[in-house]
Amino acid sequence: MGSVSFYSADVSIPIKHRPKIRKLIIDLFAKERTPFERLSFIFCSDEYLLHLNKKHLNHDYYTDVITFDLPNPLNQVAGEVYLSTERIKENAKAYNQAYQEELLRVMIHGALHLCGYKDKTRAGAREMRLKEEFYLHLFRKRFT
Repeated sequence: MGSVSFYSADVSIPIKHRPKIRKLIIDLFAKERTPFERLSFIFCSDEYLLHLNKKHLNHDYYTDVITFDLPNPLNQVAGEVYLSTERIKENAKAYNQAYQEELLRVMIHGALHLCGYKDKTRAGAREMRLKEEFYLHLFRKRFT
């Protein structure tokens, strides 16, 4: 079974229910049939994530999440998901969502990228959104 960890780059870790989220993410990899070793969620500011976006992806814009698939000799997923708490908070307001709900959606989104899902096309984005909704519903059903 893989491990899920939570870290802070330059902001406090804003999530509630860490053990429940950890279980959901582990279940996500199992349901997606993606061998999984470890995943780290790193919470950060807009500026921190902008720096990573410029440095590693040559993108000069703010984003809510960046996912890095790390090399793993066992052919299992090892990844890091960086999340801008500021951007997620703004998106939650813009989409009229609770902050914790939007935060969980973005965490699921990052994990789905590591399972091979892409969102650069309209069809890919639609599939990604359906998967996000599926796992949000699963979380609500199990843990709330």
